Amino acid sequence: MKHEPIAFTPTLTVTDPLARYWLRQVTLRLRRELCWLWRERTAQGLPEPGDAVLASLDLTRFVDDKAAFFKKDVTAAHLSGLIAQAAPDAASGAAGPFSFVMSALSLQAVESFVLALVLLPAIDSAVGPVMAAVLNEAGSAEPNLALAQRLWDKPEAVLACFDASHALFSHGLIAPIAPGASSWSAPLRMPPRVARELALGTAQVAPAPAQLSQRRLIAVVGASGASLTELAARAAAPVVLRVAPERATPEVLRAQMTVAWLRGQGLYLPFDDAGVAAEEGTDHGDRLRLPLPALPITLVLGTHERAILHRLAEPPVRILEAPPASSAQRLAAWQQALPGSASDLALAEVAQRWRCETPVIARVGGELARLGRPPRSEELFAAARQALNLGALAQAVTPRFTLAELMLPPAQAQQVDELVTAMHNLGRVHQDWGTAKAWNEGGLAALFAGPPGTGKTMAAEAIANELHLPLFRIDLSQVVNKYIGETEKNLKRLFDAADVADAILFFDEADSLFGKRSEVKDAHDRYANLEVSYLLERMERFKGLAILATNRRKDLDEAFLRRLRFVIEFPLPGTAERLRIWRSVIPAEVDAGELDFDFLAQRFPLAGGHVRAIVFHACLQSAQLGAQRRLTMQAVVLAVQREYDKLERASSLDQFGKYAPLIATRRKP
Repeated sequence: MKHEPIAFTPTLTVTDPLARYWLRQVTLRLRRELCWLWRERTAQGLPEPGDAVLASLDLTRFVDDKAAFFKKDVTAAHLSGLIAQAAPDAASGAAGPFSFVMSALSLQAVESFVLALVLLPAIDSAVGPVMAAVLNEAGSAEPNLALAQRLWDKPEAVLACFDASHALFSHGLIAPIAPGASSWSAPLRMPPRVARELALGTAQVAPAPAQLSQRRLIAVVGASGASLTELAARAAAPVVLRVAPERATPEVLRAQMTVAWLRGQGLYLPFDDAGVAAEEGTDHGDRLRLPLPALPITLVLGTHERAILHRLAEPPVRILEAPPASSAQRLAAWQQALPGSASDLALAEVAQRWRCETPVIARVGGELARLGRPPRSEELFAAARQALNLGALAQAVTPRFTLAELMLPPAQAQQVDELVTAMHNLGRVHQDWGTAKAWNEGGLAALFAGPPGTGKTMAAEAIANELHLPLFRIDLSQVVNKYIGETEKNLKRLFDAADVADAILFFDEADSLFGKRSEVKDAHDRYANLEVSYLLERMERFKGLAILATNRRKDLDEAFLRRLRFVIEFPLPGTAERLRIWRSVIPAEVDAGELDFDFLAQRFPLAGGHVRAIVFHACLQSAQLGAQRRLTMQAVVLAVQREYDKLERASSLDQFGKYAPLIATRRKP
């Protein structure tokens, strides 16, 4: 059988018989139109673009001549004969997506022609100049409805495709026309993925989803890090396409939804608070709507935030939840990821402390396997810690201190030890003693209260060091937001991310966020109270350790204090504690033999943080080039005076005793 080209590129072909027929119809009609343009515009060679107004007037003036030309001219008559051939029966060949579209949408002949007209330039690079010549526009190489009307035998029939709600548009086969563009002259484009599927796709593997009368929206919800694709596949069996989150723009989503419909498959879409999977609905306020609502497919939304589903203008007909991995499942995942690579005790501990889902465990285990040797326990814990990411709302802190370095009175030191013991035993009590159900595997919350510099931050670092847990300092400037509801969203993201591990969240100067709940006088007071209430509720459910530091305990609401497991006061150190602090903060490389530590501890009632600042300032002033690494009393008492000036605290020469002459000439004016 002689090869019958379907496009201007000779070897281009498709398998679907109806796609071949209608693509060939477009090609033949373009060729026949070119024959007329050659005769009309020039005696030989390609037709040159002419005056657009004159060309429009000539349509009526030469209508009879054109019809006669199509009958008498040898080439035009031959093309007319080929155009008149009837369309094949879809059953005569391997039916594909194009045939499916014609049947599913009950397309008329003119509608099938328009679909092929838009498909042709998406698969044939040679057709562009031809279309530009027929359109009488040198710079236009894309089809439009005006071209369809010019090529079709009954121009009025093209009006059936004029409506933007036509099935060719509402099913994503043709991209929407840009707002404000002329419906006749606006370029008609087909998404490349859709064009590829229409040209190269095969018959549907599962026609059932395509037979839906309307879209079926299902949601799958799981813990952060959980793989939801398996659950999605069961919800939209047998096959589920997937849109990558970073590529889920509305344009990509529309195209992928159409491809899923053409294949008879469901579509899985990661869906988060950023709304990357949706468009802002103009008729639903701040609610989100998904594109192509007329497309009858099963759409599965995967999210780790169940609350976001309430923002959808189109509620899911079904919500499936994937429970978080249990401790036993996490341990099995670690053992599978690191067979024989770590002690059972270390794996059991990391499975208990880090509540990440099995895909995360597999990824971290794969990274550890690259060591080429069994990882040590500290390497295992370090790798698990690196998988914890709290984003811009918190900063990871590397602990610098140990419990032995804390300078606290016996009562407070004992409370810190009890807090450490409680965190050590938390998992055992929840799992072995059965408290997990009653307390929802909740963690611990502690309040560190005391004046600035009394060791609250130092204690948090020492506890993190002792427990081998990641420590994060919460940036309150990032969490608190003046817009209503945004603070709760930030707190939710923070706690949800931190809940996957026995992490320590350190809220410094927490009273700025967790102060007394105010009496409701206006809307801002009401929402401020809601922020505090939300925080209290999340703290009770937080599975790690939350440490709140404040300089003003009296400003905290009693209802807030009742929810704290530990409240530890950090008083100003006494003389004995100050003496230990002075001796401990001197760097080991520095000679401090000249310093009168007893005098410094007795005369200056300063907190440990201020003592460290004094020693650091004295070192900076003493480290001239070539100087010995030595601190003198003169440098230290001058640094003491500067610290008092900074704190705006009064001091007298009598307070400096025999060292008063060292600062008499350098006192603050």
